[in-house]
Amino acid sequence: MRLDELLEELQARINAARGTRDRVHSLLEAVVSVGRELDLSQVLRRIVEAGAHLVDAQYGALGVIGPDGRSLSQFLTSGMTREQRERIGPLPAGHGLLGELIRHPEPLRLSELGTHEASFGFPEHHPPMRTFLGVPIRVRDEVFGNLYLTDKRDGLDFDAEDESVITTLAVAAGVAIDNARLYESAQRRHRWLRAGAEVTNHLLSGDARQDVLELIARRAGEITGARLAEVSAPVPGTSDLIVELSVTLSEDEDEDGGDGGLQGRVVPVDGTLAGAASAAGTQVVSACLGKDPRFLADPHLAAGPGPAVAVPLGAAGAAVLLLVREVGEPVFAEADLEPLLAFAGQAALALELAVRRRDAEHVALLEDRDRIARDLHDLAIQRLFATGMTLQSTARLIEHTGAAERVARAVDDLDETIKIIRSTIFGLRARDEGPASSLRARASRTVGDAVTSLGFPPRLSMEGLLDTDVPPDVAEHVVAALGELLSNAARHAHAGRVEVSLKATADEVRLTVSDNGRGIPEQSRRSGLDNLAERARRAGGALELSRPDGGGTRLLWRAPLGREAGGR
Repeated sequence: MRLDELLEELQARINAARGTRDRVHSLLEAVVSVGRELDLSQVLRRIVEAGAHLVDAQYGALGVIGPDGRSLSQFLTSGMTREQRERIGPLPAGHGLLGELIRHPEPLRLSELGTHEASFGFPEHHPPMRTFLGVPIRVRDEVFGNLYLTDKRDGLDFDAEDESVITTLAVAAGVAIDNARLYESAQRRHRWLRAGAEVTNHLLSGDARQDVLELIARRAGEITGARLAEVSAPVPGTSDLIVELSVTLSEDEDEDGGDGGLQGRVVPVDGTLAGAASAAGTQVVSACLGKDPRFLADPHLAAGPGPAVAVPLGAAGAAVLLLVREVGEPVFAEADLEPLLAFAGQAALALELAVRRRDAEHVALLEDRDRIARDLHDLAIQRLFATGMTLQSTARLIEHTGAAERVARAVDDLDETIKIIRSTIFGLRARDEGPASSLRARASRTVGDAVTSLGFPPRLSMEGLLDTDVPPDVAEHVVAALGELLSNAARHAHAGRVEVSLKATADEVRLTVSDNGRGIPEQSRRSGLDNLAERARRAGGALELSRPDGGGTRLLWRAPLGREAGGR
């Protein structure tokens, strides 16, 4: 009998040793399985599954503690079907027994979880659970989350050995999570650097500002997992912002939208997330924009947005990049903000460099125009003038009448050429001035715009102090009349040549448009001419129509430059 007892005891110890060996072997496999993954979501999923398998639990869950340190931002489950999870409803936020481990991060074993003072019971459609084992998961000195296991399949309670195994798994899980987060951070930084380089290359390659803003918003939204990305800029002279760009990012890249619905809308600075960031000159974060009482005037509230962040692209008063995530997504944490701020700073610098580069190119263009104008004035005009003087003096020595007339016509042509060159010089120097400051530039542009409709360039000559002596209101009439006259010539004259003369004298401004077309029939509709005549009368002047001997039409629109100009 004694021998049988010893043999049974020996067999039991052998079975226990074999069981311990198998469990240690399973634990090692679980540690290797968890540590093999580098994707954080897959690591968390492996931890839940490995924990339930090691202690033979029917249900397992892993709750990730949110940035506030008091609630759960993520909750992964094992042992429930998708239909069961959907019937239960929203995932737990970390109250009741689950919050007990958040408040006191120590292992907790219960034979009947409903008897614990922190237990609030289960929501409707939740499967019944009795035994409970929970252990915290630490990443270095930080409590990352908690691993929850319930209901051993053999109906027994969780014992000290189960707690020891799960605690060991939690340590390995902390290391795996740390590695996955470091890898994820390195990958994210690499994507941020690549995005910054892409933005800089596009800007310095001369791409349009709107295209670059879309690139900035889209890349920032993709890297941070945002659903909406917007860029808003201050409206000059007001305290408002205008949405320059709005991009909606979908899960399917083929369906990535463009306009998020607010592009072009003016929004106030006060009461909006983007406005707060613009005014402060620093990032502003909202845990849930749809429920944030600070931003009740934000135009996104109707869509019920989730976590959001606004980052200025420069100092206070600069454009603002706004990123919004879906409801239920994690809040923008420090790990998101640090590279985002660096990207925003780099994008702001690239935008500023692009502006400076365009300014430098513009200055170089103006200097080149000024040089051309000087050369035309100092070289071409002087030579033409000298040639004209020589021809005039030579004409006196010519006895043949026909030859003398030809020389006189050549001198007249030289005078006209000098006038055209002078007009070109004024146009070069005034082209980039504001439209209200230069009548010469506006007239040049109007004549240039008529080339398409006429099919050939009109001949333009300008004389006098058009930019100084012609009042702004009279200049408006002149430009409008010139556009109408050229439009009429294109539609009705069927001409092969159009000449425009704009001249300011001491008393009046005279606009003459001549063509070699078919002329104006006597019985034709003259509503356009009547409008021009009425405009001239309002300016205190008149419209005169004549028919040159060689055919065509000559229209003279004139207005006085005295005190009465524009006042009648």
